[in-house]
Amino acid sequence: MNRLDPKVKQGSSEVIILTLLSERDMHGYEIGKQVEELSGGILRFELASLYPVLYRMLHKGWLEAYWEKSAAGRKRRYYRLTKQGRRHLVPLRKSWQQFFGALNRIARLHHA
Repeated sequence: MNRLDPKVKQGSSEVIILTLLSERDMHGYEIGKQVEELSGGILRFELASLYPVLYRMLHKGWLEAYWEKSAAGRKRRYYRLTKQGRRHLVPLRKSWQQFFGALNRIARLHHA
């Protein structure tokens, strides 16, 4: 299965993670699994690259974290989108839509 260049993924990580967390709270491993599943395996976040992005978004106030025990008794750190994160997601999504629109117009990707 082909994978995207890490530079492309790095630039898109914020919009991907914020979008997933706008739907429901998730722990880090679950975020990584959702990204891989929803992208058909094209995108994959290694945990070593995922957590620095989560910590950066926590620091910016876009996320908050809390601990919960699983049914097996294991503690997991869940992430939740804050109001500030929701406000940041709106223009971020618009920017990505504009970017993809321009890319489609130039590279004619919709015909690829």
